[in-house]
Amino acid sequence: MAPAMCRPLVLLLAPPLLALAACSGKEASADEVRPLSVWWFQWAPATGLQELGQEFAKETGIEVVVNQIPLDSYQDRVFQEFGTGATRFDVVIGDSQWIGRGATKGLYEELTDWLPSVVDLKTIHGRAARYLCEYPEGSGRWYAAPCETDAIGLAYRKDWFEDPQEREAFRARFGRELSVPESWEEFRDVAQFFQRPAEKRYGCAFPTGRAYDALTMGFQNLLWAFGGKWHAEGSNRVVGHLDTPATARALEFFAELVRLGPNGAEDLGYGDVLEAFLNGSTAMACNYFAFFPTIHEKLGDKVGFAVVPAKDGKRVASLGGQGLSISTQIAPERKELAKRFIAWFLQRRVQEQWITKPAGFTASTEILASPAFRAQTPYNAPFADSIDTMQDFWNVPVFNELMNVTQKHLGQALDGERPAAEALAALAVEKERILREAGLLE
Repeated sequence: MAPAMCRPLVLLLAPPLLALAACSGKEASADEVRPLSVWWFQWAPATGLQELGQEFAKETGIEVVVNQIPLDSYQDRVFQEFGTGATRFDVVIGDSQWIGRGATKGLYEELTDWLPSVVDLKTIHGRAARYLCEYPEGSGRWYAAPCETDAIGLAYRKDWFEDPQEREAFRARFGRELSVPESWEEFRDVAQFFQRPAEKRYGCAFPTGRAYDALTMGFQNLLWAFGGKWHAEGSNRVVGHLDTPATARALEFFAELVRLGPNGAEDLGYGDVLEAFLNGSTAMACNYFAFFPTIHEKLGDKVGFAVVPAKDGKRVASLGGQGLSISTQIAPERKELAKRFIAWFLQRRVQEQWITKPAGFTASTEILASPAFRAQTPYNAPFADSIDTMQDFWNVPVFNELMNVTQKHLGQALDGERPAAEALAALAVEKERILREAGLLE
């Protein structure tokens, strides 16, 4: 850690290697000279971050390499790397759900004292801070800085919705105008209307894949809106809180919507949902906003974007996104370089560059509230409107075990192997067993 009097020079003024040498009283080592290594999974925001890294290198002389790893293997690769005792990455952009493990297992450097010295924490959106950066949630202990803020939203075929013949047919069938659905019931009606398998036209698509977390993230948008929950408020108690009529109804309704999709709709990864929409066959898709720049690029004015529907006025979007965490398993000099990059990235002027990158979604409340941001793309305004509703899955240290059983039991209900209420009752018992064995349930 650099002395307090030296840190401003390291962060703001001096060429990086000279500054480090000045602070440490020695010449820069070979370890300090190698590029700053960032790991993230393979998608457009990682490419955008690499482009920003090139700007950082021009300003500071510190090269940044963003290594993009396929999403399906990303979690395994990261935690295998932590298992080596000396990570090849300096900064890992970890999923929101990893932060409990990263904090409690000593994998993520704690940033609580340092972060306020480079950014006003009040300018970071509260939900991004709570779910992406802090552990425990809302504790004020920071193990990540916000990088990508994301939520599930709605993409729809605007040209189909505006077609006069379709509008007339919809009005005749449902007695109201064909419009962007405000409620999940309206969403179901629109999906039923466009579900025409004989014409290879389908109503909707959701993330329902069984690898990692797709099914859980797709379902959560209905879970909370219908009044369901994963656990008791302020407690890790699950039995009697997850296995309720409200959660069962949400799961049953979700299964009904999934049946109004293309062939194989019960097992679609995020990329599959994107493809089902891009191939022109599907009227509506619920997916993360980070995929929407690709949709807009490919379909242009044929597509529109909106927030996810509500249930009886309650609207909740599945949170996505990741934070920038510094590995504890690197040399102190590497940690200082990582902090310098994070401090640079969080500057307002750099965040204004970040939002120009495809799916570069900021956590800056000032930028999110600005008319310029809302008008910048057709999906920015609904994204800004979604961020206040975001909620996340468990992010306790055993999140992966909880995720695995959630995917299994939700999948059984979706596949018709057992009734929703029965699947949820079994899930609640398994979750409490996992939490109890981990010492997280009294």
